[in-house]
Amino acid sequence: MALNPKLTNLGANAEVDALSALLNGGFLDIYDGAQPATGDTAIGAQVLLASLTFGSPAFGAGAAGVATANAIGSDASANATGTASWYRCFKSDHTTAVQDGSVGTATSNCVLNSTAIQVGAQVSVDSFLLTASKG
Repeated sequence: MALNPKLTNLGANAEVDALSALLNGGFLDIYDGAQPATGDTAIGAQVLLASLTFGSPAFGAGAAGVATANAIGSDASANATGTASWYRCFKSDHTTAVQDGSVGTATSNCVLNSTAIQVGAQVSVDSFLLTASKG
């Protein structure tokens, strides 16, 4: 028989709340290029465009498997010029990776007003959602 788990709202909320707690005071790094195959895959040729900071607490409580980020500190001066395509979240040590995901101007976990980032420009996040699949 195939594995086919289906989370309840309670289970999905527990998942996003646990991820949220790992990101309290953590970092949201935004990159260009192809997103690695997994969140454990080392970053290769992708360029770090900007690094932003999560608040503490980083997110509100999960509801229906979705946690919405509290205010995320902007990056006052982007590291490089490029097209934002993915992100990696880190714990507050800025070393321990927690999650990767897509960046876009809509329908992405990390929404920016523009994915075109210029070196030295301020980078801010419009919205950021952690989501748990209910199957």
